[in-house]
Amino acid sequence: MGKMGLVHSGILNVLPDVELVAMCEKNGMIRRFAKKLFRNLDIVDGLDKLEGFDLDAVYVTTPIPSHFPVAKAILENNISRNLFVEKTLAQTYAESKQLADLAQGLRSITMVGYLRRFYVTFNKAKELLREDAIGKPESFQAYAYSSDFLELEKENKASSIRGGVLRDLGCHAIDLALWFFDDLAVKPDEARINNQAGDLANFKVEGSEIMGEFDVSWRKENYHLPEVGLSVAGSEGRLSVNDDQIRLVQLNGKSLQWYRHDLNDNVPFWLGLPEYYREDLHFIKSLRGETMANPDFRSATRVDKIVDEVIG
Repeated sequence: MGKMGLVHSGILNVLPDVELVAMCEKNGMIRRFAKKLFRNLDIVDGLDKLEGFDLDAVYVTTPIPSHFPVAKAILENNISRNLFVEKTLAQTYAESKQLADLAQGLRSITMVGYLRRFYVTFNKAKELLREDAIGKPESFQAYAYSSDFLELEKENKASSIRGGVLRDLGCHAIDLALWFFDDLAVKPDEARINNQAGDLANFKVEGSEIMGEFDVSWRKENYHLPEVGLSVAGSEGRLSVNDDQIRLVQLNGKSLQWYRHDLNDNVPFWLGLPEYYREDLHFIKSLRGETMANPDFRSATRVDKIVDEVIG
């Protein structure tokens, strides 16, 4: 389970033609809380107790360091061959690749929870780039900021459990850049990360026709809620986008701006953020064969590869 399991469970419980069958959680307090919320479910304390449920899919929403052993056990023990795993897929690129290879061999339907692919702002930005609104993209700057550990002076248990700032927060900016611009490689001589506390990172990347720079920190003042954004410079203008708005400035002098509320940011059931509903519905549709799950395990390994290259 983990805390994100409660969000996904609540949404899955209201989606049409979806039956929430069982939950697995080692923590007794969370199990007792879940039993009050979901009275008709089997709530167990070990993965082995999920065997025999004939599950169509399993969500893995535990902390990042546990993703690999939990997902691997689910696949290898035939608990389910279809998996949704919260970001990042694993703690290292090697682990992610192993999971992707295992899932491919089982012909699994897989998905990793890169939520910002379901934000209306980032989808609009991708559409504008596809329409050449700024001409040919030449460079970009990406950021991921929060104030979660503003007073952090050294590594602590909370930051370690969350996998460090790159895997917990910066991964969203990396995934968006890969989604927008395809393959990117880290310039190793221009990467800087605070290895003692794992709380900030700055690095540059290059693709076949684009250069980019990332700035990631969860010690940023005035970011009480996490925020991710990109600014893309093109041959005919600039496009800036974050969680809440888009700004397009073209060289011909034309300037346009959109906010969330301009982009039909509505869902039938709102829990946490509207993006969670769209994300879960997308995965369910992929299980039904109505769409391809995106990003799947193979695609998500690219994020872990970049993180590993930055950390070194």
